[in-house]
This record gives sequence, C-alpha cells and structure tokens, in this order.
Amino acid sequence: MMEEVQDKSSVDYQRLTWDALRKSINGLVNKVNATNIKNIIPELFSENLIRGRGLFFHSCMKSQMASPGFTDVFAALVAVVNSKFPEVGELLLRRIVSQFKRAFKRNDKHDLLAVTKFVAHLVNQQVAHEIIALELLTILVEEPTDDSVEVAVGFVTECGSILQDLSPKGLHGIFERFRGILHEGEIDKRVQFLIEGLFAIRKSSFRYTLCGFCLGYPAVRPELDLVEQEDQLTHEISLSEEINPEITLDIFKQDPNFLENEKHYEELKKTILGDEAEDVEGSDADSDDEEDDESEEEDKEQMK
Repeated sequence: MMEEVQDKSSVDYQRLTWDALRKSINGLVNKVNATNIKNIIPELFSENLIRGRGLFFHSCMKSQMASPGFTDVFAALVAVVNSKFPEVGELLLRRIVSQFKRAFKRNDKHDLLAVTKFVAHLVNQQVAHEIIALELLTILVEEPTDDSVEVAVGFVTECGSILQDLSPKGLHGIFERFRGILHEGEIDKRVQFLIEGLFAIRKSSFRYTLCGFCLGYPAVRPELDLVEQEDQLTHEISLSEEINPEITLDIFKQDPNFLENEKHYEELKKTILGDEAEDVEGSDADSDDEEDDESEEEDKEQMK
C-alpha cells in the first residue's frame, strides 16, 4: 500500500506510516519480557517514539493492565526509553498519575491496583520521584477504607525497598499511619492481616528466605537493571497539580514538517543505536509480512 503512494509528504502516506507505527509499537510492547527485553529495545528505538509517544503509552498501559505480573518489565522498558527521550517518560508518568486520580475518584479497586503497581515500579526505576509515592500513599491512607488500605499495602510491598533507602522518614510516617489504622480497628480483619504482613516484610528489610533461597521484593531485578545511574532521568510530578494528558497525541494528525521530522528521528536513531541500527532495519524487513498478518488480525478483533 505504501508503495502506491508516491508523495511521501501527503496525508495518505502519513496516515499509512502512522498505522504502521501503531501496529509495530503495539506488537513490540506486547511481546516484551525479562528474557527478550534487551533485544526488543533496539527494535523499539527503530520506531519513531517521538511521533508515537502517545501510542507507546497506550500500548504500555493496555499491556500492563492485561498482564500486571509483567509490570516491572514494562517499567524497565519505559526507563530505557526515558533515558533517551525524557519527554516520552514524562508524558507516560503524567498520564498514569491522571489515571490514578480518576480511579481513586471512582473507587475502582481493579484499576487502582494496576495503576499503583505501575507507579511503584517507575519509582523503583527512578523514572518517578519518590515524592509521588509518598503523596499517593498519603491519599490512600488519609481516610482509610478496606480497598484503599489494601491498595496502599500492595504499593508499599512493591516499592518499599527503595523508599526505605530514598526516604526512610517518609516511609516511617506511612507505617505509623498503618499502625494507627490497626489500632482504630475499623477496617476488615482480612485487611488488618495484610497490614500485619506488611510490617513483617518491612522487619525483614523486604526480604525473606524460602527453601534456602533469599527472596523478597527488590526494587529492580538484576536482569531489568538496564539504565546506568548517570543516565537516569527522574520526573517530579505532584498529585495536586493540574495535569495535561495530551490525549491528541494518540490520534493521527497531519504534520506539515513530516519529512523533516522523520529525517531528524533517523539521525537520533543512529546516534542511539549506532551499528545496531542497520541490523534492526534488516530484521524489520524480514518480519514485515508476519507483522502485517498479526496487525490485520488485531484490527479485526478491535472491530468486533
């Protein structure tokens, strides 16, 4: 289809490349895991993530909601992208914070659990500043309900290890609030047991031993520790500030400087990937047919 459109600056060509970009980003995010993430990263950078930053967020959020067990993998992917394109990481964080506000307002426990888990691992990857974690926890335990406390316990379990290092006083204050909630005795017994379990996890420094193996809740698994400390870019966003989610970035819009911007991204890609850029382009060409088939099936599913 693209070959039939001669004018590469035309709206038709731009729309075709937008659709291809959406399908490619979505396919890469869908198949990423802890084992293949290092191979997925150069393929992802070969796509125009500046143009497709709204698409990248949508794919990450959709995949994370569907597979919360892979949240730390998605956060690691975001951390790598953020180290090269901080505007992409900031957009994603702003949108996740906005989603948290909506879910909290609706008292949607399912969405709250997923969104807070993503925030926790973005804090672990130091994409998000720890102040966001403390603000979020304060909101959850300020006027405690069974659901809000359960979400808070899950959140601390996920990122308590790094909060203990970065903000021990702040974490201590949250645990004092948990202690107060226990003493008040107004929440369900099941949730009280969750709090008591969290105190035990904290006492063991977020580690435990099982069958002779040292396990626990590390901030970042070794295989997902992919960004050097000097390359980490941390965003400070307050839950109290007005957030512009820039939702127009999710839909196609004609770019009068399309060819110029595409050329600029090609230069950025070569800077980021170096010699890998040519290898990625070669592998993309080999898998075009397969991706087209998968994309057609995905479009059919969305139309049902």
